[in-house]
Amino acid sequence: MKIVCAVSVLQGRDAFSSLGQVVLRPNRDISRADLADARALIVRSKTIVNRRLLEGTPVEFVATATAGSDHLDTAWLDSAGIAWTASPGCNANAVAEYVLTAIALLAQRHGAPPRGKTLGIIGVGQVGSRVAAKAPLLGIRPLLNDPPLTDAAPSANYLPLTDLLPRSDIISLHPTLTDTPPHPSRHLANAAFFELARPGAWFLNTSRGAITDSDALRHALDTRRLSACVLDVWEREPELSPHLAQAADYLTPHIAGYSLEGLLNGTLQCHQQLARHLNREPTWTPDPRQLPPLPVLHVNAANRSDHDTLAEVLAAACPIPTDDHAWRHIMQTTSTSSLRTAFDQFRKNYTNRREFSACRLHLANASPSLRDTLAALGFQLQNATP
Repeated sequence: MKIVCAVSVLQGRDAFSSLGQVVLRPNRDISRADLADARALIVRSKTIVNRRLLEGTPVEFVATATAGSDHLDTAWLDSAGIAWTASPGCNANAVAEYVLTAIALLAQRHGAPPRGKTLGIIGVGQVGSRVAAKAPLLGIRPLLNDPPLTDAAPSANYLPLTDLLPRSDIISLHPTLTDTPPHPSRHLANAAFFELARPGAWFLNTSRGAITDSDALRHALDTRRLSACVLDVWEREPELSPHLAQAADYLTPHIAGYSLEGLLNGTLQCHQQLARHLNREPTWTPDPRQLPPLPVLHVNAANRSDHDTLAEVLAAACPIPTDDHAWRHIMQTTSTSSLRTAFDQFRKNYTNRREFSACRLHLANASPSLRDTLAALGFQLQNATP
């Protein structure tokens, strides 16, 4: 059988070659002609899978190596009898680590250590629940909002936005993008949303760009309703107004979940689901010989605050400042017509970030509490010479 696989699916050829003949295609260039004799299609979020792409083809199975599935027309796939699957949770830990790193960096930049702050988490699924579990390690108190979960199992743990937003020093978005009642999330973060926010709050979006109304966000930043902002996603990616780009403290091109572990988890889940669809035994796992060596970090905490050291360690593992600088340079030097290609290329080549648990950390002159925090975050602490 022929399997068409987007080139951005990490180790896609290796993963699916045991199940059929694999043809790799650029994400945005996959066409109906490519699928004329294909039975399976494996994609990531930049391939729109709908009736226009698939009708009249023999494709019987679609998988996306991403946690979200809003780029799949799942209603049409269901009506057409085409099996489909996403990869829930594949990159949830990577996104949660990005969020904690971003908060630590904002705290350092704005001179406001995170301990004692309150974090409003909107959407408590695979990612939001992990952010909630990790936040206390930085001394942050999480508050939770998730209307679908509240409907399914009412709990005092979930607050309405009218209660959560005025009490949150930091706001982090993690809902699924949906237009479906009773809880549509498109433009959830709109003008009314920001009016409810605590004055001076920090705002992070690592979910989907369309959950935030760009004009309302820009106004909230201009009027100092928000005092800090981190965007990994935004409306109409990759184009972004220079004004909003300048207002954001950190701006990265939809790579919060792009750890090597997260990317490979997505590929692995797709392989397993396709094998089951074909009544075959899943046989592929990533070959460790193809993986880069584990990163080794060396940090000296002498004469520095615990928080400054923490921010350095987290940014060494999750290089938000480096990625922010690189992406801003691309935006400033690339024409609008070429920006999408540059955006895709950046993400395609972004395969070297490792999660905290893969990082070996040589930490000198650190306080016991800082060492405990970093160990709890997953770092492999090694002996370090003072």
